[in-house]
Amino acid sequence: MKFRIVDGHKCFRALCCKGPPPARPEYDLVCIGLTGSGKTSLLSKLCSESPENVVSTTGFSIKAVPFQNAILNVKELGGADNIRKYWSRYYQGSQGVIFVLDSASSEDDLETARNELHSALQHPQLCTLPFLILANHQDKPAARSVQEVKKYFELEPLARGKRWILQPCSLDDMEALKDSFSQLINLLEEKDHEAVRM
Repeated sequence: MKFRIVDGHKCFRALCCKGPPPARPEYDLVCIGLTGSGKTSLLSKLCSESPENVVSTTGFSIKAVPFQNAILNVKELGGADNIRKYWSRYYQGSQGVIFVLDSASSEDDLETARNELHSALQHPQLCTLPFLILANHQDKPAARSVQEVKKYFELEPLARGKRWILQPCSLDDMEALKDSFSQLINLLEEKDHEAVRM
């Protein structure tokens, strides 16, 4: 009978000394957009919650959205007329912004969404933060393309020099949605590294 000699020290180290995986960084984000833009549905889907139980947010709610390389603590603010005027009270402490718009909405709603996005991009507590702008409901026939949204919202001149991503999305394409959030996490990490260097 032959015995194979194994380096027990190596085995022990491989089995026992790996240690816990490094903690994922956490980022505090604020999520804004008009009522009906789909904020709650998108966040619930990312958290693997059932879409049937989704109710429009009237005040605000907080969800911890887990990703492989980060956890996003998202404070979602209701988008009704009587709530939007209080949005700025909840901006403090945010490290990034998610703005959700209904790309298939009426001209009036799109105009309101544009004004709200412009206000957010210029707000003193948000103007230096990374923005993820989601053109939602791309699965609807009336949906405007990302290029149309970019032109209508005047993003190129307004957001020049800022960190922002404009992405199409719908509940039907979770891979694209997750990819959009991965890009946002990259921007958040870059901002983190810059803060360390300063």
